[in-house]
Amino acid sequence: MPYKLSATLRAHSSDVRALSTPTDDLILSASRDTTAISWQKSENGEFHLATVFRPGARYVNAITYLPPTADAPQGYVATGGQETVINVFPLDSPKEEPSYSLVGHRENICTLDVTPRGSIISGSWDKTAKVWIDFQLAYDLKGHQQAVWAVKAIDEEQFLTGSADRTIKLWQRHKTIQTFTGHQDAVRGLTLIPDIGFASCANDSEIRVWTMGGDLIYTLSGHSSFVYSLAVLPDGDIVSAGEDRSVRIWQGDECTQVLVHPAISVWAVSVMPNGDIVSGCSDGVVRLFSASKERWASEQDLKEYEDHVASQALPSQQIGDVKKSDLQGPEALSTPGKKSGEVKMIKRGDLVEAHQWDSSSNQWQKVGDVVDAVGSGRKQLYEGKEYDYVFDVDIQDGIPPLKLPYNVTENPYAAAQRFLQANEISMNYIDQVAQFIEKNTSGVNLGSGSDEYADPFTGASRYRNASSGGAGTTEDYADPFTGASRYRGTGSANNTSTATSTPSSGDPFTGASRYNPSGTTSTPQAPLPSSNSTSTVLPVTQALNFKQANVLAMQGKLSQFNEILGSGVSTSALAFSSEQSSTINEIFEYLSRVTATPPQRPAKPLAFGHIEAVLQLLERWPSSHIFPVIDLCRLLAGFSLDAFSGVGQLERFVETLFKAAEWTAPWSSPLPKARETNILLVLRTLANVIQDQTQLRATWCSQIFDALGQVPYTLLIKTQRVAFSTILFNASCAVLRSPVNDELQRQHLTLVLGLLAAETSDSEASYRSLVALGNMAFAAKKTGSPLSGAQIGEANQCLRALPNTFPEERTKSLAAAIAALF
Repeated sequence: MPYKLSATLRAHSSDVRALSTPTDDLILSASRDTTAISWQKSENGEFHLATVFRPGARYVNAITYLPPTADAPQGYVATGGQETVINVFPLDSPKEEPSYSLVGHRENICTLDVTPRGSIISGSWDKTAKVWIDFQLAYDLKGHQQAVWAVKAIDEEQFLTGSADRTIKLWQRHKTIQTFTGHQDAVRGLTLIPDIGFASCANDSEIRVWTMGGDLIYTLSGHSSFVYSLAVLPDGDIVSAGEDRSVRIWQGDECTQVLVHPAISVWAVSVMPNGDIVSGCSDGVVRLFSASKERWASEQDLKEYEDHVASQALPSQQIGDVKKSDLQGPEALSTPGKKSGEVKMIKRGDLVEAHQWDSSSNQWQKVGDVVDAVGSGRKQLYEGKEYDYVFDVDIQDGIPPLKLPYNVTENPYAAAQRFLQANEISMNYIDQVAQFIEKNTSGVNLGSGSDEYADPFTGASRYRNASSGGAGTTEDYADPFTGASRYRGTGSANNTSTATSTPSSGDPFTGASRYNPSGTTSTPQAPLPSSNSTSTVLPVTQALNFKQANVLAMQGKLSQFNEILGSGVSTSALAFSSEQSSTINEIFEYLSRVTATPPQRPAKPLAFGHIEAVLQLLERWPSSHIFPVIDLCRLLAGFSLDAFSGVGQLERFVETLFKAAEWTAPWSSPLPKARETNILLVLRTLANVIQDQTQLRATWCSQIFDALGQVPYTLLIKTQRVAFSTILFNASCAVLRSPVNDELQRQHLTLVLGLLAAETSDSEASYRSLVALGNMAFAAKKTGSPLSGAQIGEANQCLRALPNTFPEERTKSLAAAIAALF
């Protein structure tokens, strides 16, 4: 019998990233909505939501089931995700707090599995897998060069791991005994095959079946995009799920059935002991499919599901090039397909339909309407990639316009989210930006609208090959420190040269470029969008800031680190004193009010005594734990700069920040992850120090410029470069308001010209520095204190070279305007 829809389980509000189905009566699901759910089968045979587990405030990306013990007669559920902690909850008496929390991974936990006796194996973006016996770390599996995306326990002492470095390793305890090579992209899933060995799947769209000795038995090709997850049916057949909207069933090396889903990504697939298949998708839905007719959904539900699948809009790039004049009409469907999954397109009037052959029912099934993308003749180049549209967005008068790249095959909300995150703008504007995109394009929507999310490995909402002009298959990586949807790729003004080597660090709490869990509030930076104007008018007077925040998430992370340090024998003295704890709580109370929407009046202003308590933490906490403290400094500078009004206070603040970021330590690539993040947050903090009302003082401002001059600029990643250039831009705005002495002006201009000469790949950092140069030239002309001949000569050299490096209209027009000032 073919597999058909059996049940649809709705409760998650975001992508279902992982599943576990240990019995016929229990389903465990993990989601980006920060929860895990246990679903229990009722006496009437239907599944219902039993328990919601809340491991933390960030994405839950992995889940597994631990067998019963005396303490947990129904077993445990273990979860892992961006919190970097494995949390273990009992199923029989669910509690708010986990029974065990396993701490050891440094970055996002993306995969979990369990041995028959209940030992846990975990894989992480920190490039390691770990084996936990009796909830204690037993083995550290080190050897992969990139994130460990897949783990599988063979027995109590043998384990398989699959990695973004394209390899699979077989381990005996903590030692590698076999390395399997062959996949051409990141390995995403593993499953054991009885009497053979195991199967692996990857972003190369292939499934490979291996013996444990390293021999490749055969390769399964059929998926048209990334394959994320594998499972095995009781009869040994393989089940796979991927980015092409499908779950596929394989008998030997042949695909026997394709289950198309009304969502772009099928992140996870699992098999119950009775052979039913469970899938988890980007639309937040868990679906069950059964080959047993008695468990099929009603005829009405089946019809509604098929209609839902058939109503999806498919981009022509996902199916293949479409030439309507060459297509046959509906009569072409009278010819049977050759194999399951074969796609045929037909012309029905002015519409093009995609139909897929289903061998189990011996008929063609409609899987969507094909939409035309804008032809290649209309593509626009932005940051080295082709897009259907590149909008110039004026966020406010006097603020440089921003670039908004968009492909018609993208979800407008995904593009809007990427744009806002890349430019550090409040997510409050996501609806407005998405509507702007839809209004100014053909408004093509894929899947179910705003419920579809990007692949955290690639940054794309689906696989796009080179011809589609979207994110590449391996060039755009997820940020393995923060869980950001990706290293900001060239589609969002990114530094391509660093994308694959050094991850950009967004918000360390949520994985976005700002704190962004459910319920986030932030301070709007400017109305969006107003027009497509490309004109640039000097001077640009309003400073930019980095003030977005989720205060509760920050406070939680700071408390977590404080508890970790306080529980260690050698670090207990580093934890808050009772007085410091009270002071820190007052700071968070203040910040929670000023960052509310709308902002609330705080009970009392902060004083430098509050700042001093934070600086003491910066001075004594280890570098691996201070990023939330530095980020707290970012908000203090952004929302309470008046607290630094005393003599020498801002100088002490700046000096302590640089020491915390180990500024004088050797600069070598790649930087340690903790230091890389700390540097990013220090740069953002310094940008917030120079606000619209700030008067540049020679003492602390020279401190900043001297320190920036020590940085080998080419070692910086995208987000660091943008923050660096924002400091220079904000300083130029301050110079427009109040001239500075010649030495400070020289330092500033040297940094600006140095950045413009060094920057060859990131247009946003270059553009912000170019505006800073324009402001300086304008101020010099206005005050009658022209720049020196040497400075003008160096500036003109940059202005001549920039339009060749960044052939954007905004760069060309601004460079010409600045040259005219000279």
